[in-house]
Amino acid sequence: MPANTPSSLSNWWCDYSTEYAFVGFSYEITACQDVDTLRSEFMDIRNNFNGRYVRLYGFCDNDGYYNDVIEAAWDAGIGVHALIWFGFDGTDQWIGRRDELFGILHSNPKAKFVTRVVQFGSEPLYDGVLPPTQLAAQVTAAKANLTSLQIPVTVSDLAYSYQENEDDGAQDVLDAIDLIDAHELPFFSQEAGTANASWPIVLNDITWFIDNGEGKKIYLSEASQNGWPSVTSSGVQPNSPSAVANVQNEHDYSTVLDAHCSFFKTAPGGGIGWFWHIYSDDMEPGYGLYNTKGKLKFPFSPRTSC
Repeated sequence: MPANTPSSLSNWWCDYSTEYAFVGFSYEITACQDVDTLRSEFMDIRNNFNGRYVRLYGFCDNDGYYNDVIEAAWDAGIGVHALIWFGFDGTDQWIGRRDELFGILHSNPKAKFVTRVVQFGSEPLYDGVLPPTQLAAQVTAAKANLTSLQIPVTVSDLAYSYQENEDDGAQDVLDAIDLIDAHELPFFSQEAGTANASWPIVLNDITWFIDNGEGKKIYLSEASQNGWPSVTSSGVQPNSPSAVANVQNEHDYSTVLDAHCSFFKTAPGGGIGWFWHIYSDDMEPGYGLYNTKGKLKFPFSPRTSC
């Protein structure tokens, strides 16, 4: 990063066509990590794994917390996919989170230089947190709010969610978003077995987004979705009796993604970038690259270009 914030965003971000293959980690902030922890772990992502971005997951409702995220990201030289968290309990807390985030994006001079996109999530269509037409209206309003900052807006969700809500206005959401944040659920597929055999499941959803996504940029992101668990738990149970959860399969899933670099590079919309879910088992048990003792579960050096 430069010593001072630039005077404009001109030529600041790389072209979307360069953002394919591995681009970074999902990173949960529900623990409200302090700025030193954020900075240290963001630097680890940037320097040891060549991650461009962290994709925020969960929430921290401490006043002004996103300022800490911005500072840590600036110091680490990493971008942020910011998140308006709806949660799973049907409350309206997301409204306050939205307003606080927008306020910081406008008031912090570094914000637009680290915030690559704002996401509504996680899986609001799937969870039915708002009727699709209302969710689309929120996206449209957010885009208007952030126009001067040149920050695009998207929704993190499944292909299944759009398909199931097709008659209720899901197309309005797909039309409104600037880019596609696609969740992948190969472990939870009824066809799941080992991670090595998961590519057809992933490809099926990607193909739907390519066919219906109006040529928009695609990222595979987030939420127990673009990863493979090393253990099952009360909230992580497969829908196939053949699905195998262990460290070897978690590693193998990363290898499967890595092996399709050329496909990700040439996909419509400027290629497909993928995030690994998630940075640590302390955030989401079983999905982390690091275990709860802070040790890498397996060597991880995914391709960022090909």
